This record gives sequence, C-alpha cells and structure tokens, in this order.
Amino acid sequence: QVQLVESGGGLVQAGGSLRLSCAASGRTFSHYDMGWFRQAPGKERDLVARIRWSSGYTYYTDSVKGRFTISRDNAKNTLYLQMNSLKPEDTAVYYCAASPVGLSVQVPYWGQGTQVTVSS
Repeated sequence: QVQLVESGGGLVQAGGSLRLSCAASGRTFSHYDMGWFRQAPGKERDLVARIRWSSGYTYYTDSVKGRFTISRDNAKNTLYLQMNSLKPEDTAVYYCAASPVGLSVQVPYWGQGTQVTVSS
C-alpha cells in the first residue's frame, strides 16, 4: 500500500520561505514520477513541479521557476519542495503525488495535502 505523507505547510509572510516534505512508503519509487500539485479555493488542482525519481529530471510550472526547487532523498524515500520568495498567489493546499506512468498521464497516489498560506 503506497502512502504519501506531507508535512511542512504553514503561514508565512510574502517573501518568506517554506519547505514541504513528502515521506513515501509502500514500494520502490525508482521508476516513478513524483511531484507537487496545488489547489487554491475555487480552482483546479494544478501541477507545480515534478521529478523523475531515477534520473532527477525536473519540471516546473512557469509561475514558480526560479523560486521553487523540487528534490528527493533516495535514502529517506522523501520528496521535498523548497519554496522561496513566496507570494500571496502561492496560497493553496499542496499535494504530493506519485505515478509509475507519468504525472501527466495518471496520478494513482496522492498525499492528504498540506495548507500553505502566504500573507501580504
């Protein structure tokens, strides 16, 4: 049974930083795509960043490029999202996700979500 458990959300002022963590368990993720989505109130859940666990290849949506960094720790089976220069528009529930076929194809595994609130 795959489990994804997020932590690290909270309230921060604009310009501040947060680091989200996602502890993954239940199988080997070496051939998985893993990433972070976010969903603001009244909006769709959108991909923020993703990483290919085996190669380390990364992708970022345009609005977070240069501010967010996705990374993984193979030994700890943990995914991270370092968020710097946060803006009020980054406020959302952030979800960790994992897929063996690509996050753009299908997302069978989700974390429970962690709230990030950025005040102006």
